[in-house]
Order: sequence, then structure tokens, then C-alpha cells
Amino acid sequence: MPASTTAARGRRLLVAGVRAAVLVLGALTLGVLGLAFAVDRFGQKDRARRAQAIVVLGARVLESGAPSGALQARVEQAVALYRQGLAPLVLFSGGVGRYPPAESLAARDLAVSLGVPPGACAVELESHSTAENAAFTARLLRSRGLSEAILVSDPYHLLRARQYFWRQGIRVFTSPALLSERNLSLAERCYWTAREAFALLLHPTLWFAGEPAP
Repeated sequence: MPASTTAARGRRLLVAGVRAAVLVLGALTLGVLGLAFAVDRFGQKDRARRAQAIVVLGARVLESGAPSGALQARVEQAVALYRQGLAPLVLFSGGVGRYPPAESLAARDLAVSLGVPPGACAVELESHSTAENAAFTARLLRSRGLSEAILVSDPYHLLRARQYFWRQGIRVFTSPALLSERNLSLAERCYWTAREAFALLLHPTLWFAGEPAP
């Protein structure tokens, strides 16, 4: 085969490969953007209703041991729900991150300082991911004979978190911490929402977790 023919075939293959890559990249980009939009829309709506417990998912603790802004916003949202009488128990989930104490302990202490009775609080101290939040919290809830809860976290986090809890057989009603710094800052909101969209794309089995029966 002449060298010119071989070169021409090589160019055609290269062009075809570039076109395929562009199409795949475009489809992936549109998929991420669409999913990010769905994540954001879902998270901005408060679905809280009377339930057996309120579950607060952990967030970073500062080097000083104080709750980060995100964790503080989540606790304040949970305290507001408790004051409304929507549930008699507030369960805080989250182990030790980069700095002690455990996220759940920092959150509980803040809630108590805001007026939630210590006897109305419980903590889950082992989890280090959303999947573990759901698994270990579900275990604690079932040990108390509970099967449903209001789930509190940042708006961007709620769709994926709900799916993990559903997969554990816990029926949850999501309630966003809308005053979190990650939601009030447009740049932060876009970053964390896009990050969640990628996380959902990487865990497609979560999409098939159906709502547990009442």
C-alpha cells in the first residue's frame, strides 16, 4: 500500500477519533450539567414533616474544635425543626475528621447550647463518608425501633444522602441547611453541586434505591 494512502487513512482515523471524543465529552458535560441542575433543585426544597427522629449529617470540625460554618448551619436547621416539635430525637452522625472531636460530638454540643435537651440527643461516632453515615445511623435508628427521620444536610448533599438512607431501608424527609456558606456563596454552591453530580455519576446503583414503605 502506498505511503500516501496509509497516511490518508491515518488522518481519517485520527479525525474520526477526535470527533468521537468530542461527542463523548459533550454528552458527558451535558449529563453532568443536567444532573447538577437536578441536584440543586432537589436540595433547595424543604420536605420536613413530622417523623420519629431528626438526623444531622456531619461536616468539618475546625482546628480549634469548633464546628465549621457548614456544620453550624446544619445544627441550627435541626434545632429549628426540633423546636417546631417535628421529632423528639436528634441524632448526629459523623466520626473524627482531620481535627477532633468527632463531628457528631461537636454538633451535639452546639445543639445543647442552643437549647436541645441532652436526653433528646444521640450520636453516631464511627462514620467517615455519606455511605457510612447512612449505614451506621440506620443501625442506631433500628436499635431504637425507628424507621424514618428528617434528614438535614447542605442542599447539594441531600439527594445522594437520601438515596443512601433509602438503600438502608430508612424513610427520610430532606430538610436543607439553606444558610450554609456553601449554599449562600454562588461559587461554593456551583462547585459543591457539580461535585455531587460527579459523585452520583460514579455511583449509578444509587439511582435505583426506592423509597422504603411507611
